[in-house]
Parts: sequence; C-alpha cells; structure tokens
Amino acid sequence: MKILLLSAYDAMSHAYWRKGLVTAFPEYDWTVLTLPPRYFNWRLRGNSLSWALGEREVLEAGYDLLVCTSMTDLSALKGMVQALSSIPTICYFHENQFAYPQADTQHKSVEPKILNLYTALAADHVLFNTAYNRETFLGGASQLLKKLPDHVPSGVVEQLRKCSSVLPVPLPDSVFEQHSVPDTLQPLQILWNHRWEYDKAPERFFMALDHLKEQGVAFQVHVVGQSFRKVPDVFARAKEQLSDELGCWGYVERVEDYRKLLQSADVVVSTAIHDFQGIAVLEAVAAGCYPLVPDRLAYPELFPLKHRYRSYEQDPEQEARVLARALSELATTKASGKALKAPDVQGLSWHALKPCYQEWLEQV
Repeated sequence: MKILLLSAYDAMSHAYWRKGLVTAFPEYDWTVLTLPPRYFNWRLRGNSLSWALGEREVLEAGYDLLVCTSMTDLSALKGMVQALSSIPTICYFHENQFAYPQADTQHKSVEPKILNLYTALAADHVLFNTAYNRETFLGGASQLLKKLPDHVPSGVVEQLRKCSSVLPVPLPDSVFEQHSVPDTLQPLQILWNHRWEYDKAPERFFMALDHLKEQGVAFQVHVVGQSFRKVPDVFARAKEQLSDELGCWGYVERVEDYRKLLQSADVVVSTAIHDFQGIAVLEAVAAGCYPLVPDRLAYPELFPLKHRYRSYEQDPEQEARVLARALSELATTKASGKALKAPDVQGLSWHALKPCYQEWLEQV
C-alpha cells in the first residue's frame, strides 16, 4: 500500500506519532511531508498553498491512502490538487482548537476552529487520541454552528460523530522500562516534565511546592521539558526559591538520560489546563512513576481516581493546596517503606495498539 502522510505543523507530539506510525508499518510505502511548527496562524492557513504549489509533483505521485494531521488545510489542499480529491483519507486529531486555552496576549480568531471543522469534513474518517478530544471537538463545533447567521446545514455534527473514532497515540515499547528500587532514605522524588508554557500551568505546581516547604516536607524536584524563546517568569523565580530542593532542571538532551530520570522518580505531576492525552505523563508512568494529575481534561479516562487530585481550574491557589496535600501523603507513604505503585499502561503501547491502526489503515 502506498501512503501519503502529511504533518502540517510538525510539533514534538505530532512528530512522535508520525515517526511511530511509519516505524510500526515498514511494509507500507510511505511518503512523508512535514512543515515546521512555527508561525502558527500562517502555517495553519498556508500549508495548503505551500504544498499545492511547492510539492505538486510529490502530491500527484499516486497513492492508495492519505493520512494527515488536523492542522492540515485539507479541504483547500484537495481543491488545489485534484489528484488528492479521490484518495481515501484519514485525519488524525492530536488536539482541537475548540478546547485549546488561549493566552491573554493571543488574538481570539474563529478561523482555526473553522479550519478544524472543514478538515474533519473533508476526510473519510477522523481519529482522535482521546474521547475528551473527540467530545470537546464535537461540542465546540456544535456551539460554533449555532452562532453562524444563516445557511447552516443540519446534521453536520452527527455526520462527524458517525465517521470518527478514538485511537490513542501509542507509546514506543522502549519506554516500558524496569523502575528503580526506591531508596526510602531519599526524600520524595517529584518530576514535572512538560513544555514550559502557560497551558501547562507551572505556577500551580510551584505554589504546591511552596506549601510543601512551609509544612517541612522533604522532597527533591526535577523540572524538565521543552522550552522556547519566551519562558514564563515563574520558572526563574522557582529556580531561585527551590535551590535546595532542585535535582534536574531544563531540557534533557540525551534520551538515555531522560529515560533514567523517569525510572528513578517516584511521582510525576501534571497541573495542566490543556492536555489532550498527556504523553509526557504516560511515558513516566510506563517507566514506573506514580501519576498525580488533575481531575479534568483526558485524565479521567486514563487513570483511576486515586491518581487524580480535585480540580479547581478557576482557583489556582486552592488547587495548589490540594496538590500539596496529595504530595505530602505520598512522601509519608514512601518514608514508611510502602511502594508507590504505578498503574498499568501497557494497553497504550505500540505492541497493543498496532492491530487497531492496521485495521483503520486497511479499512479506509
């Protein structure tokens, strides 16, 4: 089977899925086109132009299947490249613009939502990484359509629901490593391993650590993850205030070192107000970390209740106190010699999910 794979905004999570997909199915003939994850508004609206005029020979090479991400301007691309219009198409949604929180400095435009909607309608089948992603997309599309002034056809959301399914981004088998035996003489090893951006709500995490310090709870914290040119000010303040408790800080360049860190940490924490699947947390859990996540977003479908602290999305201070209390209890549990057991996420491995992906690739 000859497959064209388009990743129009090839951010780290998109590349993670894309590379895993190609690696999992070497028997297929893959042609892959990507665009860099920058200039968001231009990339979202301009990828059809960039490819239609810049990669026409590749696009017209003849394929059995087209697989694209939700950032692809699929309806415009099929309109400009007629050879693509009749190819069976799967669109994969890592996230959707209806449930993506906006920073105060961002211009609130409806266009990214409209493009998500048109791309989904231009595909034969739509796959979402979580049920949370699917339901917020369908709910958001329904609300948007109700606001439009006239000539809005009925049944759009029902049509999308019928041609959509949930299929998570699989975890590579390499992340399922034996967890290190915890040293009960060491303080609780806390890991925060997310993008250093506002939607991961780092200020809530650092507030919780401040409460732990005030209570005299011993801990060591590892703050790692991808950062960009503009880093929230809270990181610089936290690095200074937590100097005595700091372990690893910043992006871990070597994959081997990162995997060792995951295997040695006791608990991985999320404070996110935006996460459609939470791969960073899931990789840590696969390595043996105990997850502590807010009771919102996709987390209720991923982890049992005991791993979810109460969500106060509109009250960061209250949520930080709840998180601090949960971390304090885990520190006590570790000091007593009891194991902090991670839930089993083997069902999200490529080994487990490959047959599901193969079924969709061949069926569509």
